[in-house]
Amino acid sequence: MKPLPSTGSSAAPFISLRRRLSRRRFLQGSGVALALPFLDSMLPAFARAAQSSSPLDPAAKPRRMFAICQNLGVLPDLFFPTTAGRDYIASPYLELLKEHRHDFTVVSGASHPGVDGSHTSDICFLTAAPHPGSSSFRNSISLDQFIGERIGILTRFPSITLAVNTRSRSLSYSGTGVAIPPEDKASEVFKQLFLQGTPEQIEAQVRQLDTGRSILDAVAGHAKELERNSGARDRERLDQYFTSVRDLENRMRVSRGWEQKPKPVVQASAPVDPATPAAYMQKTRIMYDLARLAFETDSTRAVTLMLDSVSSPALEVPGATISDGYHNLSHHGRSEDKRSQLKTLDDMHMKLLAKLFTSLKAVREGEETLMDRTMVYFGSNMGDANKHVTTNVPVLFAGGGFKHGQHLAFDQERNYPLPNLFVSMLQRMGLEQDKFATSTGPLRGLEMT
Repeated sequence: MKPLPSTGSSAAPFISLRRRLSRRRFLQGSGVALALPFLDSMLPAFARAAQSSSPLDPAAKPRRMFAICQNLGVLPDLFFPTTAGRDYIASPYLELLKEHRHDFTVVSGASHPGVDGSHTSDICFLTAAPHPGSSSFRNSISLDQFIGERIGILTRFPSITLAVNTRSRSLSYSGTGVAIPPEDKASEVFKQLFLQGTPEQIEAQVRQLDTGRSILDAVAGHAKELERNSGARDRERLDQYFTSVRDLENRMRVSRGWEQKPKPVVQASAPVDPATPAAYMQKTRIMYDLARLAFETDSTRAVTLMLDSVSSPALEVPGATISDGYHNLSHHGRSEDKRSQLKTLDDMHMKLLAKLFTSLKAVREGEETLMDRTMVYFGSNMGDANKHVTTNVPVLFAGGGFKHGQHLAFDQERNYPLPNLFVSMLQRMGLEQDKFATSTGPLRGLEMT
């Protein structure tokens, strides 16, 4: 029943006789209980009145996305070129990647609009949700999970979330803004990817999937009764909710198939996890190798890697002496000694990226390479950790079937929206998407091959 339209201040108040639906209401049946989403009918009546080429084609060649965040950034004056375009003069850091110059694009003058909060901004690296430092902040879906929701059924794992030196700082966030804990032990990820379980373990997992698949069927009677007694807005929300549950069931059905399929066989040995956080660079190299193996075996199409430098100690770097923690070095205050040590660490990042690119190029996929089919996004939430700024962030975007070999230089004072890169990435994945977070369209100047 709707409230009567008001005819002025003398109109009689409307009193609803419909009983409020409990927020704790569940749909029950056959031993299962399905919690309901929040509905208008869960509000008191007076409160309600106040509220006003398909990537899913199995025959299609796969495209992938690998996003890497180094959450203390790099020395900007040694990273960004001083000239723009395709004839840009490489910076000291980019010189370390010169053999791959035509395989990547460097972007300057870009950032996520409204993303502030200094060190807290790393959780928005792939979401672009504004104001992470606010007490009322709630994150939004990350790029990898957005991709996983749409094409994740094609692979054993919809996405893989990795980290170095943290199990709490994540780049991956669900559609409701909930962090997906990263895995920082490469050996555990390798086991999940490539080591087959026992028949008993497989059967136990299949039983769990079968239980999940029957939920909506079990509560179907109560669901229909609830829909009949709900208003139009609530029926629409219930329909969306049940659709999402059905989608989850379909994923479980596909997962059931994956449980019965043998895992891919690889020639690589299981990695040994370094015992100390100081082995940060060694851990990073292992994670790069793991991501390549996951893509090479088509175990997933989306991988994220959080390189948590903030909580890392003085690092072990062959041939160099690092005397202070990564965080303290990043706040160098223009100390030449600290900048020199920080340059050593940044150089290592560039060298590891070069090795990653080389390894991706070495894998053939028909007439192309794994590099041609994999978008690698390396960057940071920090434009300059020494100044705690989150503007003009470093962006190095490689591979994936784009026309690279250029420096896209945007306004360093009035930054270009970095989420536009995400739109370009989604479109390259074959998804018809013209918007993501605070984007205004695809990245200007970045063309597909």
